[in-house]
Amino acid sequence: MNRLLLLLPVASCLLLFSQCDTLSQMTTTSGTTGGQTSSTASPNSISSSEAASGIKQALSQGLDRSINSLAVQNGFLGNAAVKILMPPEAQKVESALRGIGLGSLCDNLIQSLNRAAESAVSEAAPVFVSALSQLTVRDATNILLSGQPDAATDFFKRTTTAELTKRFSPIVEGALGKHNVAQYWSAVVGRYNQIPLVNEKIETDLNKYVTQKAIDGLFYQVAAEELKIRNNLGGTRTTPLLQKVFGYADKQKK
Repeated sequence: MNRLLLLLPVASCLLLFSQCDTLSQMTTTSGTTGGQTSSTASPNSISSSEAASGIKQALSQGLDRSINSLAVQNGFLGNAAVKILMPPEAQKVESALRGIGLGSLCDNLIQSLNRAAESAVSEAAPVFVSALSQLTVRDATNILLSGQPDAATDFFKRTTTAELTKRFSPIVEGALGKHNVAQYWSAVVGRYNQIPLVNEKIETDLNKYVTQKAIDGLFYQVAAEELKIRNNLGGTRTTPLLQKVFGYADKQKK
């Protein structure tokens, strides 16, 4: 997992240096020196290349922190905001079993669902590295100056959801087996079906359910990290570039 996570900052740096920086200034001041006109960034402006570099750096840091926080034991289970609960159609099963003192069966299943998600999230790093490579200067500028606190997260939802689903699905399937989800699920449904007057059959695609929940949880965390950087919560603008670029964005809001 650590090797994958290292791809984020490394790929971000490569992308920054590979971009052509012969871009127009977002705000410029013009002057004449020796009969020649020059155009330089004013103290209150940034170049479009700086905007792109700053956004990529911010996203790289935010994604790294998001993946690190979720791809560990209790990353999902211990976080109430992203914890995976019983599937909606099975919640009546949970209620019935807890009502007759079989809550431990449900607890075991819920824990195994979250463990599967925690295992899968480590696969997110390469997908996001690919998405960063698709980020254009225009994308970066729109993200930076957008009034939306989750503009970058929305960009990633649009560019990575399909690939994340494709990559997560087999990983989740393997994790479900590793954490005995089928066994716990059979125990839960089996005991529920033994309750008198229960006639409804519960059919849930757990692989699809956990895959989607893992992706939802990841994007939730990415959005939270984006908000921290935009508002500089906890001093998250840790480099001169982040301070300059997002400081400029702050001024545009006034």
